[in-house]
Order: sequence, then structure tokens, then C-alpha cells
Amino acid sequence: MSRLVVLGGAESGIGAAVLGKVKGFDVFLSDNGKIADKYLEMLRKWDIPFEQGGHTEELILNADEVVKSPGIPSSAPMVKLLEEKGINIISEIEFAGRYDSAKKICITGSNGKTTTTSLIYYLLKQAGLNVGLGGNIGASYAYQVATEKHDYYVLEISSFQLDNCQDFHPDIAIITNITPDHLDRYDYKMENYVRSKFRIIKNLSSEDCFIFDSDDAITVGHLSQIVTQAKMLPFTQKEGVQLEQGAFIKEDKMVVRYQKDECELYLEQLALGGKHNIYNSMAAALAAKASGIDNKIIRNSLETFQPIEHRLEPVLSVKGVLYINDSKATNVDSAWYALECQKSPVVWIAGGTDKGNDYSVLEDLVRDKVKALVCLGVDNAKLHDSFGDILGDKIVDAGSAEEAVRLASGFATDGDVVVLSPCCASFDLFKNYEDRGDKFKEAVRNL
Repeated sequence: MSRLVVLGGAESGIGAAVLGKVKGFDVFLSDNGKIADKYLEMLRKWDIPFEQGGHTEELILNADEVVKSPGIPSSAPMVKLLEEKGINIISEIEFAGRYDSAKKICITGSNGKTTTTSLIYYLLKQAGLNVGLGGNIGASYAYQVATEKHDYYVLEISSFQLDNCQDFHPDIAIITNITPDHLDRYDYKMENYVRSKFRIIKNLSSEDCFIFDSDDAITVGHLSQIVTQAKMLPFTQKEGVQLEQGAFIKEDKMVVRYQKDECELYLEQLALGGKHNIYNSMAAALAAKASGIDNKIIRNSLETFQPIEHRLEPVLSVKGVLYINDSKATNVDSAWYALECQKSPVVWIAGGTDKGNDYSVLEDLVRDKVKALVCLGVDNAKLHDSFGDILGDKIVDAGSAEEAVRLASGFATDGDVVVLSPCCASFDLFKNYEDRGDKFKEAVRNL
């Protein structure tokens, strides 16, 4: 019996452990921290041996293979020990893919991947297909493979999950865009991060599709350096550009072409507004066309889709001020989109754990749209340095979501918007971006 060791006892790790158990491995799970109660319950239910609060070398270094949770960096001491011993380390995505024969639509990118993933899942559900949602969103992919049977999976896959993929093979791969993010995990080298994202197309065949943003210079630049057999399906919003295969803008319509078929939709009918969401809708529509979904279903789905939680999510209007929860915007480019699409004066709430951010790209938007900035984080010096000359004394610090909302409400007047779009990770003050968004919404409701 092969020994499978799983490092990390959260959603991804638990799913991998359960799948290993179902497939007859000798499974052991180890977490250097404390495992949440709901995951402890699952480990006991499936009778999986585990440890928490530290790693025991003799119980880990005897593994035939290790599944590493994406939150654990490659620089972690135990990972280094495993590498020195030559033990193969894979991701949950790689492990689950070995036992899954479903069609897989896989989405990565710096921004828009959660919205695009959710859109595609909604499209496939509306078409009546038996589809699972997983990866970096929803339930663990591995757990679903262990306990359910789907004909399709729509998987949001982060760069961290791709790092330990070796033979994983999507049927449709999507890169929404690539902008600087998580550089602290990639030796502050952009090329390392880009290569990680492009692992999603590594194993594509001539029968598979690659959907990408041809307006994104980084994506196109790297694509010129590699060879793929996949069918290329670009999408663009450049004026006057029309594509034989792909998605583009023609006058006031989005046009999607795949093989000999074409689907058109008026831009004003899209459920999600903003330039960034046109890109997301294009990518989703191309994936739907490549999956054989009828044009009528595509149009209806893109018209009726509801915004996802924590991504430009309208919360409440209080005294004529609209509060928007964009807690999932954990990098500069996401915040750029959030600010760019606002039509009213903005009180911006930003801050958290900086990931090597360059805020200079936001300066013009802040000048044009932002009337005040509330910094929500333990160390806000970089935000003050970046925007102090623009906003003067209209930058303040907050140590909690409640304080941030209270301060923002003091700056905002009738007709303004308060936008939580942090640019940063959440781990200095919150458990994760969901916790940050939830606490923001609760504070708004308590105004």
C-alpha cells in the first residue's frame, strides 16, 4: 500500500486526504498549525490519521508521495526536507485529476478568475449539464472526485495550485490576464509568477482550447515564447479588431465566434457592468461555445447572472451613500478595476498585508475619483507614502472593519460610494478575505 502524506489540514488538504483514503492509500495528514473543528470532524469521520501543531519528520519523510496544500510555500522547512529526499510533491489539483474523467474547464489569472469561473459554472448549469465547481472556489476538487460524479468541472486554479501540477490536463484552459501579484512567493521576479500561470496550458493537446486576453501584454508576450497545440481563442476590446475565432466588440455588441458559429449580445444587456466584466463575459462565453452550449442559453445566462460575494458586491445604501464590498481585490490591478468603474466620488478603504505592490498605476484614478482614503491594516505607511501628496489630510488609519466604515461614513456625502477594495491580503487583521468582507458588511448594516 502506497503511503500518501498530505501537508495542510484545510479545504484542499482534507479533500486530498479523503480521496487518498477512498483510493486505498495509507494516508497521513500533518498540519503545522491548528486544524479547524469542521476539518477535524471530517478526518475522524473518514478515519484518517493526522497531527496538528507541528510536523513529525519520521511520519512524513517515509511518504511515497506528498500532496502539499497551496498555502504552504516551497521555502517551508518540511518542503525542503522532502525535496532533499527526492519525494515527489504534488498539488491537490494534480492528485484529483488522476482519478477524474470529466471534462475540465480551468481558469487562472491575476484578476477576474473567480467571476469568470462563476459565470462559466452558471452557464453550464443553465444548460442542464451535470457540473461541479471547485479549485480555489467552492468545495475541494479532490473531495468532489472522491464523493460525487460530475460530467464537467469548472475549476478556478491559483498559481500556488499550479506550481505542483505535473500531468494535469484541462480540456479548456483560460488565463484571464496577468499582472504583478504574489511576488513575495516568487522571489519578487515577475517571470517566475508568469511561468507559474502558464503551467495551465502545459499539457494541452490539439483537441483542447486555450482562451486568453489578447489585450494583455504580459500574456501575449509570454505566449510568443512558447508552443502549444491547443486551439487559440483570444478575446479583445480593441476598437476595430475583429477575429475569425474568439470574442471582440463590434459597435455596441459583444461578438463571440467559435468554429462556424457566432453569438452576439448587446453590451448594455450584460448583467455585470464595467470594462473588466466585459472581458470576463467574453472568456465565459467562449468557454460555453467550446462546450457546445446554445446561443440562446449563453445570452440569457450573461443577462441574468448575479454578482458574486466579495467582488464588487453592493451591500447597502445609507443616507444616500452606496457601500460596495470588493474584499476579494487583493492586488493592485483588481483595485484599479474597482475604482475605474465607479461613476460617483469614492471613499476608498484599502490596506492589509502588502505583497510587493506598486501603487503608482493607481495615482491618476485616485486623483480623478477618490475623495478620501481609509487605510485598514497594521502597517499603512506605504499607502500614506503613495497617496499622501494627492489626498493630503484625507488619509486616515483604521484597525478594524467597524472603525474603517465609521471613518469612511464621515467622509462620504449623499451620492458618494464607499468602496472596500484593499489591494492587499487580509491576514494582518482578518482570517481571510471572506472574513474581511463579512465584517465590512456587518459594520455597514450597523451604521
